[in-house]
Amino acid sequence: MLPTFGDMKAIYWKRDRGEKFQTVAEGNAAVKIYRRSRGKGQARRWIYEVCDYTQGPGNRRLRGFGEYARAHAEAKRMAGQLAIGKATSAAMLGTETASYGRAVELLRPTDASLELAAAVYAKAFQIIGSDRIIEAASFFKQHGAAEITPRTVPEVVSELIESKRARCKSPRYLSDLRSRLGQFAKTFAVDIGNVSTPDVQHWLDELKVVPSTARGFRTLLFGMFRFAEARGYIFKGGNPVASVEQISAKGDGDISIYTPAEVTALLLAASKEFRPVVAIGAFAGVRTAEIMRLEWRDVDLAGGYIHIAAAQAKTASRRLVPIAPNLAQWLAPYAKQRGLIWKGDRHEMEFARAATVKAAGVPWKPNALRHSFCSYRLAEVQSAAQVALEAGNSPAMVFRHYRELVRPEAAKTWFAIAPEQPANVLSLAAGKAVTL
Repeated sequence: MLPTFGDMKAIYWKRDRGEKFQTVAEGNAAVKIYRRSRGKGQARRWIYEVCDYTQGPGNRRLRGFGEYARAHAEAKRMAGQLAIGKATSAAMLGTETASYGRAVELLRPTDASLELAAAVYAKAFQIIGSDRIIEAASFFKQHGAAEITPRTVPEVVSELIESKRARCKSPRYLSDLRSRLGQFAKTFAVDIGNVSTPDVQHWLDELKVVPSTARGFRTLLFGMFRFAEARGYIFKGGNPVASVEQISAKGDGDISIYTPAEVTALLLAASKEFRPVVAIGAFAGVRTAEIMRLEWRDVDLAGGYIHIAAAQAKTASRRLVPIAPNLAQWLAPYAKQRGLIWKGDRHEMEFARAATVKAAGVPWKPNALRHSFCSYRLAEVQSAAQVALEAGNSPAMVFRHYRELVRPEAAKTWFAIAPEQPANVLSLAAGKAVTL
């Protein structure tokens, strides 16, 4: 039970220059508690100030308490600390005492205790692994780290997306940023300045994606950290992705394509919304990212071309892709459609893709629809330049990757796949007429 105002009269208080105080002793150390009144009449109350000398000799601080019991407990704790310190100092050699005195004088401008300074030094030594703390401090100042504004990775991702939105970037591009950088932000919900190169390297290594996709993640992460650097969220030259291992395009492996039977099964299993995506990829070679930017007004069934604008194309070059007769049949039911060909986002497309391959019993092969088109189209027209123009590639790349993957008779079967006779196509694809 805490003492009342009346109980204070029973506690002995000495006087020093008109002030009432009490001494709390512990061993050979003592700490004073001063009692002072505040207010008048019914509002009168006592406060208790404890003299704190634990920061060093001659460095007195008064710590106030509204309750005597708490002040007394704190004074007793301080006295115990001082008693231990005095015992330690009594055992110190003359040189150690002189060193202590010099250390206290050196720290006096910082207003830090010797104990705090030693703790900070020990922690810095542990982080750096050596005594090069002055060099580290110079580097810190040189790169403007003292002026850094703290931001978490999720905050930087949100700010980056909002900045791109203000610059009128496409909804698809913003969705891609939100998806890919969102994955990174979910893993690193920390101050962006604390993310290191090994952190990014390990995260990229753990991605279960083909090298080209991993390379895309690396590019976006580099841009995010460059954005953070420009806004003072990390120090200059502190982009951790700059030192991350480059991802070679050669790691994408061999080109995978579908057989006519496989793509027919995918088309029949696809939902009404997803079927145009499969058909355009398989029979026009349009990239999935480009399909997600296309609108039905870009599909000219009467003229026989798909118009891909520069803003929609991966290569930022406008091109016209011919609509094969069988593709025209697959797209005919959508002739009166308006708006985007695929109205969902990337995640919804992934769900549709997963449902399709499960229903069809056909594995999903990365970029295989486009690879299949290029392979079968090259076998059909025997012109790398023509296929490159239609697919938005270079002739050298088409010739290098797609030459001699299929034979001309297989190409005839591929471009004969139409919704009117899927059973016939499946039967033909299973026969000897198709040789891949």
